[in-house]
Amino acid sequence: MTQPHPTNAALFEAAQRVIPGGVNSPVRAFGAVGGTPYFVARAEGPYVFDVEGRRYLDFVQSYGAIILGHAHPEVTEAIAAAAAQGTSYGAPTEREVRLASLIAEAAPGVEQVRLVNSGTEATMTAVRLARGYTGRPRIVKFAGCYHGHADALLAAGGSGVATLGLSGSVGVPPSAVADTIVVPYNEVPELDDHVAAVIVEPVAANMGLIPPVPGFLEGLRQACDEIGALLIFDEVITGFRLGRGGAAERFAVTPDVSCFGKVIGGGLPIGAIGARAEIMETLAPLGPVYQAGTLSGNPLATAGGLAALEHMTPDFYSDLEATVTATGTDLGTMLAEAGFEARVIQEGTLLGLYMGPSPGGNPEWQPKNYDEARTTDEQAYARLHAHMLDQGIALAPGAYEAIFVSLAHTPEVIDAALAALHRHDPRP
Repeated sequence: MTQPHPTNAALFEAAQRVIPGGVNSPVRAFGAVGGTPYFVARAEGPYVFDVEGRRYLDFVQSYGAIILGHAHPEVTEAIAAAAAQGTSYGAPTEREVRLASLIAEAAPGVEQVRLVNSGTEATMTAVRLARGYTGRPRIVKFAGCYHGHADALLAAGGSGVATLGLSGSVGVPPSAVADTIVVPYNEVPELDDHVAAVIVEPVAANMGLIPPVPGFLEGLRQACDEIGALLIFDEVITGFRLGRGGAAERFAVTPDVSCFGKVIGGGLPIGAIGARAEIMETLAPLGPVYQAGTLSGNPLATAGGLAALEHMTPDFYSDLEATVTATGTDLGTMLAEAGFEARVIQEGTLLGLYMGPSPGGNPEWQPKNYDEARTTDEQAYARLHAHMLDQGIALAPGAYEAIFVSLAHTPEVIDAALAALHRHDPRP
């Protein structure tokens, strides 16, 4: 007898019994937007399909880990071939060397690379490395920038922390953040010789989307140089998405340390930290800063990453940015016609939404820091999210996430989806 397919509601009910909140990452929860999460059965190109068979045009794209589109045949074939040879060895592989070499060739300022398993591991290692290399304790971060859930970096994090209304996290003792200084984004802070590093999202993509104002990144570079601190770029989102050389290349500012994730694994769990050799050689086994990982350099993740990154050419990014620009323009038009006060923000191949009126009615205004970003109308976003989901378009279930477009989001796909939205008025 054929078993009936589960529904989203039934799976969510079951999930809540065995998984806290029914989700394995808080950003997947629908608490901020209402409703029941859709449970994905499969994905292809720009679409995900839930367990009930419904198709959604996906603007989540695994929060930026997917850039070619879901289940790209060359990526899945590379992963399948790697899996057939074994899924984990606990020993070095050729693909680790090839992926590290590719990252080092592409990323400004990177001579050596250590592969890890997530963006959180990468930023956590970067902070430890900076402290070990400089012999100093303090880390400066920016309010609203999210660098993973390591204790020292959760203070005033964006993304899920903002969506849930949390200032940090219970369970993090004051001692863990005693040497973490939080300052406003897009303002160059004063530093002293106790500062080991400044860590920043060069384009903030976890409090909506906030590009750096002119002179901000350059000012950070100068401020770090003046007191001998390291500048860390968290390029987990921007790396290999804004361009082959990421934000460092786009804004012509070279950090001391770079952190990567998402795109470099072709959709599989991965992270990486890179810097010039003299810094990286502070890591074990050459140096006294310890870092290790059983699954680091996993053969499936490196296979998927190499297959994906082979497509990252200048023409690829030109095509993707053109698609993103067209998507942003069409989305802005749709929002205005549907009666939403909203601003679509673009930086290269990244999009973000700010919901609500501009201060003073200034059409050119966009938020420049965390305080301004948090004035977004979360209730309006919740209405928009529900409306788009009803029409088969999936946005992230939180107002502070970026909108991710892949190369599979062709103009024809976007036009058809937004045309459906035009036919339905979301206003109450």
